[in-house]
Amino acid sequence: MERRNAGKVIIGVLFFIFLFVALLMFGLPRYNVWQQEMAGKAEMAKAEQNRRILVEEAKAKLEAEKLNAQAEIERAKGMAEAMRVENGTLSETYNQYLFIRTLEKLADKGDLPQIIYVPSNGLLPVMDVNKTKIPTN
Repeated sequence: MERRNAGKVIIGVLFFIFLFVALLMFGLPRYNVWQQEMAGKAEMAKAEQNRRILVEEAKAKLEAEKLNAQAEIERAKGMAEAMRVENGTLSETYNQYLFIRTLEKLADKGDLPQIIYVPSNGLLPVMDVNKTKIPTN
């Protein structure tokens, strides 16, 4: 009787092993397809998010350029108003002011490492020292 029970147990174990192998044969390929589909969806979502980021950055750049253009228009209006006040002619003092302001802007950007003011005719900076004549006594 024990042999019959042992035989039934062996047959049961073999049946479950066969069933397990059959499930793996059919289940693993489907699982791999499902896993690749999920990975593809994740990649698509990531690409869509990156595209949205690029679009938003482009919109921000466009907005900044529009604001810079408006600022330039306002600056031009201010200069036109200044010229109207000056009756269409710029005085030497105003030209000095504009020159010094331009130098300061360049220095703020780092394009001009050092500013040296050299007093000369009317406190105008001397741009080229080599062309300046030194009077001899």
